[in-house]
Amino acid sequence: MEPLLPAADSELADLALDLVAESARTAANLHPVTERALRTLFRSINSYYSNLIEGHNTHPVDIERALREDYSADPARRALQLESRAHIKVQEDMEKRLAHEPEIQICGTEFLCWLHDRFYRHLPQVFRALKDPKTGDRDTVAPGELRRQDVRVGRHVPPQHTVLNRFLRRFAQVYAPSRHRGHSKLIAAVASHHRLAWIHPFLDGNGRVTRLFTDTYFHAVGLKGYGLWSMSRGLARRRADYLGQLAAADARRRNDYDGRGNLSLDGLTGCCRFLLETCIDQARFMGELLATDNLHQRIEAYVRLRAAGILPGRPMKSVARSVLLSVFLRGSLARGEAASLTGYSERAGRDIVGGLIREGLLQSDSPKGPVRIGLPMHAVAYLFPGVFPEGLTD
Repeated sequence: MEPLLPAADSELADLALDLVAESARTAANLHPVTERALRTLFRSINSYYSNLIEGHNTHPVDIERALREDYSADPARRALQLESRAHIKVQEDMEKRLAHEPEIQICGTEFLCWLHDRFYRHLPQVFRALKDPKTGDRDTVAPGELRRQDVRVGRHVPPQHTVLNRFLRRFAQVYAPSRHRGHSKLIAAVASHHRLAWIHPFLDGNGRVTRLFTDTYFHAVGLKGYGLWSMSRGLARRRADYLGQLAAADARRRNDYDGRGNLSLDGLTGCCRFLLETCIDQARFMGELLATDNLHQRIEAYVRLRAAGILPGRPMKSVARSVLLSVFLRGSLARGEAASLTGYSERAGRDIVGGLIREGLLQSDSPKGPVRIGLPMHAVAYLFPGVFPEGLTD
């Protein structure tokens, strides 16, 4: 699978530096409490788009309900809900593990198998069952287990199952974040994205595990702001291009000017460029949405439309705008202070705050505790337009 890294390229270096700047911008003005709420939302967004790449379209409201264990009676919808919940659960577990085990070898076979295991153990049986379209043979995916048979994926023939451990050892050797410095870590992250997909270590679930692995890599190298934007959203929006770039990087070396390894250096470089550009686009998109002035305008517009009865839901008092803005900017407020921002009497102010809590626009850990921002799906389309396809959060 050589070359494992693109040749020194000033364009890739510039893209990596642009990504650092754009990603940091997303978190520039956020209170840590508000940032945590947005990261929670983006786990759902990430799961939606990662599964969409696989052809599984789960309504965002169904994802929200799945997190409350409110599952559809329809078996197909329920299976999709469980799939999204599984993806979100793995992301949460991954972030916790990184926090508690900062020295963990994320490129090692043990960690890759752990990601696969955590994902598949939460999946319904229907997504573990496989059927060979040519032979009709049936098989079941074993969570966390390297494949024990040879496979073909379209035109790509991954390494034989008997040599997977050798390829994975080389993968861990080259891509370990500790071996890279500065912006080179991000170039290694996107190069490893392709090479892990190329190895195809598992019988199924390789695409999801590869994207979860790249999420892990960005978190592990401390890419500021990562988790406030989703690479998978960009890949899903350009799915054909994404699959085409992966296929181009699968190609064998074309000539003496195409590197010195078995695979195409130009193909790998192009794939890395595409992935970095996709990440920059997504970070920039969210940076603009989270810019303070833009956010103020959208919160004000949302409350105004609710107050006028134009949007679904009970009409909202226009004074709710001050509460939502203050909580978003300050992270949390004592319940009494939030109520006082309405300018109403204490009782009337508390009623307004209570209504915002019941809608999920505010959250609190206790009946009298401080409130923080909530981001229910029914409001996401208006507060963060474009994060989901139009109309999906209605």
